[in-house]
Amino acid sequence: MPDASPDRAAGARPVPFRGGGFKPRPTGYAGPLAFVLLLALLELGARAGVISPLTMPAPSAVLQTLAELWTSGRLLDHLVPSLARLAVGATLGALAGIAVGLAIGLFSLARAGLVPLVAALFPIPKIALLPLFVIWFGIGEGSKYALIAFGTFTPMVVATYGGVDAVDRALIRMGQSFDLAWWSIVTKIILPGALPAILSGLRVASAIAIILLVAAEMLAAEHGVGAYVLEAGSLYDLERLFAGVTLLSLMGVVVNALIGRAERVLLRWRG
Repeated sequence: MPDASPDRAAGARPVPFRGGGFKPRPTGYAGPLAFVLLLALLELGARAGVISPLTMPAPSAVLQTLAELWTSGRLLDHLVPSLARLAVGATLGALAGIAVGLAIGLFSLARAGLVPLVAALFPIPKIALLPLFVIWFGIGEGSKYALIAFGTFTPMVVATYGGVDAVDRALIRMGQSFDLAWWSIVTKIILPGALPAILSGLRVASAIAIILLVAAEMLAAEHGVGAYVLEAGSLYDLERLFAGVTLLSLMGVVVNALIGRAERVLLRWRG
């Protein structure tokens, strides 16, 4: 069979690459646009009288309440303590959960002894343990840190040892065949392979931490977003109530964005 002519080769249509269908593409405008559309619909519904102010305040009224909180200085009085409690409690719980999860994933004895314990602790409603933490750690900051840390701990344990178990064993055997030390295999193969699962678990744990933060502040706190929400709810002040809920939502968005940034930096090797 004669070879293809140069003219035919030059006029051939290139075949598009079809291997990137599961690679997420950056669409930074989609998230803000969804928020804007939702707020616009709520505002139009409130102004048209379709949505009663007794059940849902207009977003403009909530925004005005947030502006008044900022100008009066009360916003920082409530936000700063909440952020500090969230940072301390979630960091302690996440670090402890990652350490225990790695121990379970790497050592058979730890797996045999700790997996049943974690399975027993995971289903316990953490909010129900708040009075117990108050008895143990007092009504101050210690009980709040402990509750948030405990709520963050169990999902991080499960996510971490699940990520370790999901690492391709062929890669581990390849490292052993090259006579890599045990610590080198852990740091260069197992930890990078488990990192996506650890960061996914951190997303779940951070949301749980915010929920427990509100519960802790509702019970025993003078300042904090949870205390502010509880006060507004007891007075049936919906504008202040939704202002507090908005702050909690913004905290979740910011934490999620920070974790997403960490994923882009730490998981660049995935391409």
